This record gives sequence, C-alpha cells and structure tokens, in this order.
Amino acid sequence: MTQPNIILILADDLGYSDIGCFGSEIATPNLDRLAANGARFSQMYSFARCCPSRAALLTGLHPQQAGVGHMVQNRGTRAYQGYLRDDAVTIAEVLKSASYQTMMSGKWHTGGQMLAQEPETWKPGAEGYPTPQQRGFDRFYGTLVGAGSFFYPHALTEDGDFVQDYPDDFYYTDAISDKAVDMIGEAHTAGAPFFLHVAYTAPHWPLHAPPEDIAKYEGAYRAGWDSLRRNRHEELNSLGILDPVWRISPRDNDSHPWETEENRDWEDLRMATYAAMIDRMDQGIGRILTKLDALEITDDTLIIFLSDNGGCAEFMAEDGWRDHRSYVPTLPDGRRVRIGNRVDMRPGPADTFMSYDLPWANASNSPFRLYKHWVHEGGISSPCIVHYPALVEADSVCHSPVQFIDVLPTFADLAGAEYPSEYEGKAIQSVEGESFRPALEGADWQREKPLYWEHEGNRAIRIGEWKLVSKHPGAWELYNMIEDRTELNDLSAGEAERVAQMSGMYADWAARCEVRDWPLD
Repeated sequence: MTQPNIILILADDLGYSDIGCFGSEIATPNLDRLAANGARFSQMYSFARCCPSRAALLTGLHPQQAGVGHMVQNRGTRAYQGYLRDDAVTIAEVLKSASYQTMMSGKWHTGGQMLAQEPETWKPGAEGYPTPQQRGFDRFYGTLVGAGSFFYPHALTEDGDFVQDYPDDFYYTDAISDKAVDMIGEAHTAGAPFFLHVAYTAPHWPLHAPPEDIAKYEGAYRAGWDSLRRNRHEELNSLGILDPVWRISPRDNDSHPWETEENRDWEDLRMATYAAMIDRMDQGIGRILTKLDALEITDDTLIIFLSDNGGCAEFMAEDGWRDHRSYVPTLPDGRRVRIGNRVDMRPGPADTFMSYDLPWANASNSPFRLYKHWVHEGGISSPCIVHYPALVEADSVCHSPVQFIDVLPTFADLAGAEYPSEYEGKAIQSVEGESFRPALEGADWQREKPLYWEHEGNRAIRIGEWKLVSKHPGAWELYNMIEDRTELNDLSAGEAERVAQMSGMYADWAARCEVRDWPLD
C-alpha cells in the first residue's frame, strides 16, 4: 500500500450527537458523506478538555506525559507545565521522518498561556511557548491559544507572523477551511504525501455565527431540550451506533423542564446559533473535500474527524468572567464586547460573548451523563468518522473502544513511519497508544491496555466491559459498559473485589504519569 495523505479534523466542544450521522438534526451533509463512505467509531474517547485532549492526540501519550495535565498555565511540574514536553514527539514529527509534508490550520493551544488582554506577555517560540512549526509542522495558520472571537481572534498567526488585519467578511471557521484548502493544493503540487491537521474552534463559545446561517435554524428548537435529547437518542439507536438496551440518562439535575422555561424564543435562538456554527464548519469541510475531489486524491487520503471533548455546560455570566481575560473587551471599530448570557441580546454578532449553557449541552451529549471537564461518558465520548476507501468498509460502524492516544500509532502504522526512541538528541517516552489499523480493516480489534483518564480530579479506568469512574470528589462508581453505557446502574457495592483491583491499577497508572491531586494549587 502506498503512503496515504492524512487529514485529521478536530472540532472544539462538539457533543456526541451534534452531527447528522450521529443523530443530529443539524445539517452536516459533508460529514455525513464521509460516514456513508467510511466508518463511524461509536466508542472513541477524548480526555475531557480541550488542551489535554489535543496534547494526547498529537503525541500518543496521556496528557500528563505530554506536559498538559490540566490547562496551559505552568503549574511547576513537567506533567503540568502547560506545553508539550521535549521527551514527547508529535504526529507531525513522526510523519516527517517518513517524508511527509506537515501542515496545520486552526487552534494550537498546547504551547503555554497567552491571555487575550495581555499581548505584551506573549512569547511564541520562546522556551515554554512552542509553536506548531517548532513541533514538526512545515506550515501553520491559526490561533496559538484557545477560545476567542470568531470575527477578531487573538494570537492569530501565519507561519510565525501575527495577523493584524481582518477583512470585513472575516470569520475564523471559514479562514481555517480556506487555508486548509490552499495547503492541500500546495502539498499536492510538491508531490510528497501530506499530513494536514485541521483544528476548528467551532462550536466552542462564544456563540458567533453569520446571520444567514443562524436564520436556517431559528425556530427549529422551539420544542426544547427535553424533546431534542429524546429525538437524538432514538436516531442514534436507529443508526446502529448505540445499543437500544441503554436507557437515556435522566435530564441533568441542574437543568429544568422545557415546559417551565420562560425565555423560549431566546433559548431557541441560542441553540440555533450553536447549530449554525456546526453548519458553517461542515460547509468548510465540504470545500476541503471538493479540493480533494478536484485533485483526484480523495480515495488516497485518510480522513479522521473527532471532537476534543463533550458538549460544554459552561455559563457565560455577566460577572465572573471579566477576569478570565480570554476575550478582547473592545473591537477594532471601538465597540465594547457585551459579555454574558443576557436575554436582552441576540447571540451571534461580534460584540456579544455568550454560551449555549447546560440544558442544551445535556442535549448535545445525548444520551450520556455530564459534560466537558468530567470523565463520565458525556465528557469523553467523541463522534468519530474514518474515511479511507482503501481499507475502510463503507457505511460501517466499529464498536471497539478507542482513545485519542491511539491515533498517532495508527497514522505511523499506515504511513510506514517509525516511532523514535530518541529525537533531536533527547530520549523519548514510549508511545502509550495502540494502532487500530486492524479495526479499519474490519477485524474484531480490541485494545490490549486499559484506558485511563484524569482531569481536575475526575478519574476513570476502563478494562474491557468494565468502567470505574469518579466525579471529583466523589467515590468510585462501577458500570458494565456492555449493559449500561449511559452509566445509570452503579454496581460498585456488589463488586468490591473488582473495584479494589481496578482502583489499584488506576493508582499505579496515576503514579507513573505523575498525576497530582486536585486542586493543583
């Protein structure tokens, strides 16, 4: 087999059921096309939060081993330094050894902290602030940081230079897509196989979207979040992605019945804006596919689509986020950004800064419990599409549990690249992930090693059908994932020996990976 081109597409804060081929009513025809001609993985697992997931995805290591055990602040230990460690290698560094061209368009967020309101402190390229081009990427266009405006994103760079001017029609999702298309064309002209990482910020807050896309969905969510959760669950069952024996989890205790909601028009509009952000991302993916088709390389290209964590329940309060410093308070034209989920404002424009909030996130993660931050299924279950006609059976579903750390060894396997024991004179940690190439080829593949998670004291281990999980600072819960993936029937009381064995294995893993107790300070 010749070396495939590889495109890794990552969405930001996208819930498990937020795209059409995973049960959603949101129009995602291009992702649906990839699924119809490829495979959907029903049990692909992230690491519950944006930058830890990205660090693990890029390196094939657990987040702490990659240096990003929490966020991008340096917490004083190598497991929590907030940027990629130099005893880890990235996908780009591994594939370059096999003569790949390496490119990235979108969000980096694994290279130290750069606060939006303190640009004088930004140090891209300095020690502790590695850029994509210092970690194996030949080309980079995108933001070095996490969340921000879709109309005026901060810390936006292209090949090492900050982007200062934004056209009147600038929208970051479109820019990521368009730059990705350009990079594909350049790589194809050069002739060598390429690896392209497309890392969207959609649909992460703030709720920013073009008005024409919002208009497509306004009024579509008047039935509310309870109905939406049920409808998506039923669709997931009919698609063969879930087992119908798994009951939908109850509405979150911190939500409320739609029937008691007083601001239904505004709530409908918030969800419509969120849907518009996903729709626009899919439009951009469509342009990427059109470019591959035009170059007649679609079938020679492995494409994987993922989300970095589950839907986000974070609330944008009018007070309490001003010191977060993750947004620019004044737009270039002088308008002040109005922060907060205020019912007197429409979400969408550049001078607003809203989120879609917990009840809608509960629907995004249907039928699972909890959200981004937590390691119950709602926080770590990612929709996953793999398209590669040379190996993957069309319109298939793979139910083998897979984790983000398995992506790098799979790419290396297919590319014929060696994972190094030493890189640029430094000893490199052994890769933790396992190649799931056999699953792509239709085999009944299962990981040999357990799956582990830790984020903000939330912890879990999965061995085969058994998952032991704890919501910080709570006790261990035990679930049989064959019978109860929605985690409704805690079996820990009757399985003391299994709990002891699995919790001991977790403790050994946590010590090996230098996991610290939460809170870190």
